[in-house]
Amino acid sequence: MGIFTPNKVISPAAFRLVLLGELALFFLFWLLSPFKVLPRPGEVLSALGALWRGGIGQELIVSTGLFLQALALSTVISASLAYLTVLPVFRPLALVVSRGRFLSLVGFSVVFTLLLGGDRPVKLAMLTLGMSVFLLTSMLAIIAEIPRSQYDYARTLRLSEWRVVWEVVIRGTLDKFLDAVRQNAAIAWTLLPMVEALYRSEGGLGVALDIERKYFHMDKVYAIQIIVLCVGLLQDYAVGLIRQIICPWADLNKERSDA
Repeated sequence: MGIFTPNKVISPAAFRLVLLGELALFFLFWLLSPFKVLPRPGEVLSALGALWRGGIGQELIVSTGLFLQALALSTVISASLAYLTVLPVFRPLALVVSRGRFLSLVGFSVVFTLLLGGDRPVKLAMLTLGMSVFLLTSMLAIIAEIPRSQYDYARTLRLSEWRVVWEVVIRGTLDKFLDAVRQNAAIAWTLLPMVEALYRSEGGLGVALDIERKYFHMDKVYAIQIIVLCVGLLQDYAVGLIRQIICPWADLNKERSDA
C-alpha cells in the first residue's frame, strides 16, 4: 500500500482518509483504555459542561488576553532584533538574547517581581521573554539561510543597501516569519499555564488547571486541555489565513515545487 511506502506522495483525499482512520483508532483506544488515570470521553464531556457552568469562559478570556499581549510584544521584539542583525553591531546582542532559550523562566520570576511589582506585568514579562527567545532563534536561522545570490541580484538592480534589506531580508522572508510566529504562538500555550500557576491573582486557565490537578480531578484536567487545544487550533488557522492573505506567493511557490 502507498501509505506504507517511504517518500510516497498521496492525494489529499487519501490523506484525509488516513487522518480519519487514525483519529478513529485514537478514539477507540481512549474509549477502551484500561488506564484509570485516563477518564472516559463521557466523563470529560460532563466535566467540560460543569466547567463552563462554573465560569471557565471568564478564565479563558483572561488567558487569551494575556496570550495576545505577549504574542504582540514578542513578535515586535524578536522581529526588531532579528532584522537589526543586518548591522554588525547588533549581531552579538541578538545572539546572546537567543541563547536565553536555555534558561528557566522560574529563575527570572523574582527579578521581574522586584522590578515590575504587580502580577499582570510579571506574567506578561515572563511570557514575552519565553516566546521572544524562541522566535528570535527561528528568525535568525531564516535570515542566515537567505542565499547570497539574492543579495547580489538585488545589488545588480542598483538598489541601495537599505533597499536590499527591505526587499530581500524583510519582504523576502515575510512568509517564513509568519510561519515562525505561528509556531511561536503554539509554544505560548505550553508556557502560559506555568506562568499563570505562579501568579494566581488574576486567575486564568493555568490557575484552573493547577487547582484541578491538585485535587486529582482528571476529567476536568483533560477538559481544560481540550479547551486549550481548540483555542490553539483556532489561532493556528487564523495565523495561517493571515499568512495566505499577506503572502499569497508563498503557497504558489510551494505548489510549483511539488509539481
